[in-house]
Amino acid sequence: MLSKLSFAHLKWSGQAPPGSELWRFASYAKDSQPDFPKSRFKLVGQSLGDRWKLNGIKPDMVQEKLNVWLLKTQKFLNEVTSPLVKPSQSKKPVPENGNDNSVMEDIFVAEQTINSRMPQGNLSLAAIVSIEQFSRMNGLTAHKMQKIFKALVPESVYNDARNLVEYCCFRFLSRDSSTVHPSLKEPAFQRLLFITMLAWENPYSKERAKDSTRASFKLVSIVCFGKGYHFVVLVVVYRVLVQFPAVVYSLVGMLVKEDAFVRIAPAIAGVADRSTAHSIFKALAGDENGITLGLWLTYIKELLKVHERRKLYQIQEFSHLSDERILCIGSSQKQPVLKWDNIMAWPGKLTLTDKAIYFEAVGLLGQKDVIRLDLTKQGVKLEKAKIGPLGSVRFDSAVSISSDLESKTWVLEFVDLGGEMRRDVWHASISEIIALHQFIRDYGPEDGDESILNVYGAHKGQDKATTSAVNSVARLQTLQFMRKLVDDPIKLVQFSYLKFAPYGDVVCQTLAVNYWGGPLIRKFVDSQPAQTRPSNELGEISNHVFDIDGSIYLRKWMKSPSWSSSASIAFWKNSSSREGVVLSKNLVVADASLVEKAAKICRRKYEVVEKTQATIDAAMLKGIPSNIDLFKELMFPLTVTAKNFEKLRRWEEPHVTVSFLAFTYAIIFRNLLSYVFPTLLIISAASMLSLKGLKEQGRLGRSFGKVTIRDQPPSNTIQKIIAVKDAMRDVENFLQNLNVTLLKIRTIILSGQPQVTTEVALVLLSGATILLTVPFKYVLAFLIFDLFTRELAFRKEMVRRFMALLKQRWDMVPAAPVIVLPFEGDESRSVPQRTRTKDQVKLDRSHNSNDNE
Repeated sequence: MLSKLSFAHLKWSGQAPPGSELWRFASYAKDSQPDFPKSRFKLVGQSLGDRWKLNGIKPDMVQEKLNVWLLKTQKFLNEVTSPLVKPSQSKKPVPENGNDNSVMEDIFVAEQTINSRMPQGNLSLAAIVSIEQFSRMNGLTAHKMQKIFKALVPESVYNDARNLVEYCCFRFLSRDSSTVHPSLKEPAFQRLLFITMLAWENPYSKERAKDSTRASFKLVSIVCFGKGYHFVVLVVVYRVLVQFPAVVYSLVGMLVKEDAFVRIAPAIAGVADRSTAHSIFKALAGDENGITLGLWLTYIKELLKVHERRKLYQIQEFSHLSDERILCIGSSQKQPVLKWDNIMAWPGKLTLTDKAIYFEAVGLLGQKDVIRLDLTKQGVKLEKAKIGPLGSVRFDSAVSISSDLESKTWVLEFVDLGGEMRRDVWHASISEIIALHQFIRDYGPEDGDESILNVYGAHKGQDKATTSAVNSVARLQTLQFMRKLVDDPIKLVQFSYLKFAPYGDVVCQTLAVNYWGGPLIRKFVDSQPAQTRPSNELGEISNHVFDIDGSIYLRKWMKSPSWSSSASIAFWKNSSSREGVVLSKNLVVADASLVEKAAKICRRKYEVVEKTQATIDAAMLKGIPSNIDLFKELMFPLTVTAKNFEKLRRWEEPHVTVSFLAFTYAIIFRNLLSYVFPTLLIISAASMLSLKGLKEQGRLGRSFGKVTIRDQPPSNTIQKIIAVKDAMRDVENFLQNLNVTLLKIRTIILSGQPQVTTEVALVLLSGATILLTVPFKYVLAFLIFDLFTRELAFRKEMVRRFMALLKQRWDMVPAAPVIVLPFEGDESRSVPQRTRTKDQVKLDRSHNSNDNE
């Protein structure tokens, strides 16, 4: 017989003995709290043979805290249980965690019907919560769901509790085919999904379950976090012969890891897709090890806001675009969108739909006509661009879009005062729409193809693909609002990511089979002659392709050359094998759908590419060639300056040279030389501050300031050894020439050759006399005149003869002798040996030849 469980205010007197169980569980508020309204619930626990001494607890404190908890429990239970019974009737928004005075992140399970004992262990509390709740949402008890699943699958599949969690969850999700699951609006469903991911990751409990076959009381400690207080309330819950516990499962501090997110989140319509789930998880988690409940709820809430905002755009502002879906609108006074026409920039409103992009410029007299650029045409090009006033390329915050050779290229600048990602997000969004229509052309049936009538649901394939791209852009916008973007937003949108990802063409094939595949209505004969298909394709892909649920994708639709690749052939050969329970194309229990299988392979290959690129980046500056390339890149501004100065000196552009000389002589003869250096410092400081302001506005791009060099071409070990040997020989020759030059200067200074030393000394004295007697501005004017007239016809021959004379005299200067001491061993020391350089040998030979003559 079931005992009654009524509610009343607890009236206890006395104190609990120290060290007792009640003493350890009960604690009280740190700060005083305001008076709460009296609860109409009163708790009285009754049990035969109760030997607990309740007279040792202070009645007032426990009664007050327990009544407060009961009020919160009543409110929380109403929010949790009512949406699960009738999800369509609840219109409550997602609660703001940051604005609550008290947050109780608990899920209550009123009844446990599942047998928690599994062959590989006991079910964890998260698994019990998930299985029980989803079973009730499916209209069954967890015990019945467990029996049905056991009858459907082999014993090896049933023994894994993770598969049971998947079955209960996926069976409910397979009942709805909406683009965004309608139950996502319910806070309780959002929390249940989070618990399901935790259950999938840890389906087994670390502690052994304790079964009780007698009536007893159970103590449950509830941790409540409020504003200014932290207390643990003691709750006495009656437990009967049939287990009927009130289980409290706290989600504070729990983290969902990557594998669980990638498995569960794409199964929920609109939350993620298989190709980019890893990137979405990394964007959400950031530097953390997983995703918290608060972050998960925020992501879902922002995602729903994006979809609601699109509906408002469609209804209010763009009702005339009934056949197009509004994705995003760019119009803001603080962060405008500028359309550049030659050297003019026009602000306006930019609208992106699933078929085109619209721009409505703002003129002096109001809005101008709306112009449209079709994104569905083949050959549409999208690139990141740099723009600036008067034709300069200063700001790296624009994109250029061109549809064909005849149409005019659009150059759109996205001014971003809060960061540098706005242009990249718009670039990824537009790129996704372009990639979508390219995907439809490559993998979908042609327009007017009557064969789609032979496959059930094939006529909806294009709409499914469009919906997938629309949801990808919505998730990208959500992460932008949350400021949780990755380094390259292209990784967050499906079709654009698959264009450059390894194994991406096979993933696109599985997506095409998923979108256009379906049951065959009647027999179909391929009208395409076999002779028109490649021979290798005839040998390998001679039949239609089937999805994991038996849906057919006709061979006639295989227009893309990627179908005949070796990777594609190998994948589709092994695609027929399957295990587990197939609930739909996208939901397979204890196995993976074709899209998920291909996405996993794509992810593994992409990780290999990333690791390879990381090793290349780490080793880029190792070795002499790479350091030489880096030095050249760093010295590039000086190199450009030197080349431009050389053009001035050679009079390649006479009007520019004349203007430069006039400006230079004006500074010299107006005694403005003392202001040249301070002016250069002011210009440098102004340039640095301008770049700082532009970078804060996001107009220079995220790559501004980075040094980029080319990697060395691939080579084998022998080629690397030869390259290192050649580099060492070049370095050796350079050092030898430098050392000879220094030795000759040493000879001149230390009078190693008296005649040459005398000549050089006389030249230095003459220069000093000129500088002392002639004003410096005249000397500088003469040197500039000499420098800019050496290449002119009337001086060119004289300069050539003078330089030849200097070279002859320099070659005659001997280098100072060098003494090389041998290696000193422990046993003996050698006598210093005197060596001569190559120049000394040449000089001796020349003297000997002169003597012989």
